[in-house]
Amino acid sequence: MYHHLCANVLAIMSFTLNRVYTEWYRNKGYDFTITSSTAYDHKWIHGRNIFESIDRIVDELFENYLSRPDVRQPILTQYCDGHQVQCRNRGWMTQWGSKALGDQGYSAIEILRSFYGNDMYINVAEAVSGIPASWPGYDLTIGVTGEKVQQIQEQLNAIAKAYPAIPSVIVDGIYGPATAASVKKFQNIFGLPASGVVDYPTWYKIQDIYVAVTRIAELQ
Repeated sequence: MYHHLCANVLAIMSFTLNRVYTEWYRNKGYDFTITSSTAYDHKWIHGRNIFESIDRIVDELFENYLSRPDVRQPILTQYCDGHQVQCRNRGWMTQWGSKALGDQGYSAIEILRSFYGNDMYINVAEAVSGIPASWPGYDLTIGVTGEKVQQIQEQLNAIAKAYPAIPSVIVDGIYGPATAASVKKFQNIFGLPASGVVDYPTWYKIQDIYVAVTRIAELQ
């Protein structure tokens, strides 16, 4: 199940980013970037609950999109369900078809290439807008030192002012047991696996909450 869900999340995010990047609707005179109509884009309902499995995968992949060689923008990866609507002959992905391939052991990129062609690649955004500090590319765990650890310690202390259950830490750039305990409590509060390690999803959740509690987004 995991791989076909990843394939669908990547296709949906790439489609959405294409609409944003190309300003498709704004170039046609509209004052919006994307719709919530399935006739044109994705269905979206503000405040709707989502499955935890989907939430986890989006946390892991939200920095990624699909592209082709020598094409700068994210690809408009169109799709349909494959039962009520058929679209395979249009070169689109079918969601039920992706599940069938996932059940056969296909990886996410193999599923995507089966529908969109072998020149499809998973790309990584160079920057994530609105995030104070980008993911360093490795987990922060006990024994790690440096500027990224110091950033996390400073951010945890700021978050702790709004969430007193999170222990404050000494800002020394050294990831020791106290920092791990603070991270673990943060993870418990915000529904992440309580490992005490700042992995990819935890890093961006810290950034998200830090922005919220310090109101950085409102000041810019």
